[in-house]
Amino acid sequence: MSEAQDQAPQFRLNAQYVKDLSFEHPMAPRTFTLEQSPQIGVNVGTQAQKISDNLFEVVLRILVEAKIGEENAFVADLHYGGLFTLANIPDEHIEPLLLVEAPRLLFPFARRIVADVTRDGGVPPLMLDPIDFVAQYQRGKAAEAEGQTGQA
Repeated sequence: MSEAQDQAPQFRLNAQYVKDLSFEHPMAPRTFTLEQSPQIGVNVGTQAQKISDNLFEVVLRILVEAKIGEENAFVADLHYGGLFTLANIPDEHIEPLLLVEAPRLLFPFARRIVADVTRDGGVPPLMLDPIDFVAQYQRGKAAEAEGQTGQA
């Protein structure tokens, strides 16, 4: 391997996995006889942590809560992880890679798992809309900046 190749930026997905998955359908079998559709809320979050020098774990959490009135019709909670290698990346680019690009790579697989688990749980498969991870990252940075200004 040449010295230029040793210095080339690397961003690689090494592994992906279900870290935690749960599905609850507490209203079953009543949900099959109701004519009312549930109100579905989806919450998506991303966390990243350094494992070693160039190795990072990124976990995409997708929480789906379907309610009929105040009662949970079903809940799906997925923590989907990926192990990423980042090498020769400038420091200012590491966080956006981990909180924007990494979840963007993981999302299609997590989306399929959510669809499968809801279908297997007896409800129509939930096909999540694509997520704008750039906007999510920007909202997080804005909230973080506002929190720091509020504390100053």
